[in-house]
Amino acid sequence: MNTIPACPLCTMENTYQDGDQYVCPDCGHEWLIAAAQEDVQETDGIVRDANGNPLADGDAVILIKDLKVKGSSTVLKKGTKVKSIRLGNGTDGHEVDCRMENGSFMLKAVFLKKA
Repeated sequence: MNTIPACPLCTMENTYQDGDQYVCPDCGHEWLIAAAQEDVQETDGIVRDANGNPLADGDAVILIKDLKVKGSSTVLKKGTKVKSIRLGNGTDGHEVDCRMENGSFMLKAVFLKKA
């Protein structure tokens, strides 16, 4: 049984896993496996980290990937611990509101793990 999801763009089922992402050879679309898991978990209304653990206001989390900040040369480094997160309204898929040394950021929960 194939557990790899169909392509979200062209809906073809001829997708395969390449490292930490899925690839559609028909249209060339690539997406993160964690993002695909997030889409499945979105339906229950609970914000979950990259490992599937539910997050709550006030939790501490750790970044699991270097994240480039749009419109800036700033990079949020992998392994950075963020304390006292707030769950946002999920605007554009960014569910977590946090304050770090570099400023305030809205992050996707798929790039975080509970500390």
